[in-house]
Amino acid sequence: MLVIAALSIVPFLLWGDQVEADLSNKGAAEWMRGFGNSAWFVGLGLIVLDIVLPVPASAIMAALGIVYGPLIGGAVSALGSIVAGLIGYGICRLIGPRAAQRLAGKEGFAQALHLFERYGGWMVAASRWLPVLPETISFLAGLTAMPFGRYIAALACGAVPLGFAFATAGYLGSDNALLTMGLSAAAPLLLWFIVRPFLNLDGRRY
Repeated sequence: MLVIAALSIVPFLLWGDQVEADLSNKGAAEWMRGFGNSAWFVGLGLIVLDIVLPVPASAIMAALGIVYGPLIGGAVSALGSIVAGLIGYGICRLIGPRAAQRLAGKEGFAQALHLFERYGGWMVAASRWLPVLPETISFLAGLTAMPFGRYIAALACGAVPLGFAFATAGYLGSDNALLTMGLSAAAPLLLWFIVRPFLNLDGRRY
């Protein structure tokens, strides 16, 4: 499974600093405004591309908040994060566990499977707030065939607070950004704690 993690990290190591410098919050907002009525679609597309390219998704989300305000900007940001997670999960789900075993080895795959059976939901929800990890966790969730219902629920628990928090931070400005994100950072885990009892997890921790 280290191979999957490495594939997620390499683009960020190669191009991450340059892309992030080019798409700072205000720079991204001004750039997106140039697309007129299609700016929201451009922002959404950039967030989705974060799954394979070192796009600073948090800066794009903040820029969407600047351009559209916290509600519309947050909704577009959350949708982009969810779509990105679904694409990564779906591709690796199609690859299947057998290919994953050949890639990671039986022992490595068994460890990843055991980890996701116990804590998969928590990992998916929490990872949306961390750099690089969202892509890696989405890939691993697909490779270990994490049930789709559990995955999408955990993904939404992480992506929705993330999108609205960064859009709100962009809208309010840098003076209030840390407060907004700090208050929202625990929301994914809290939401997953509330949602998981309704998913019929058969006693598993997920």
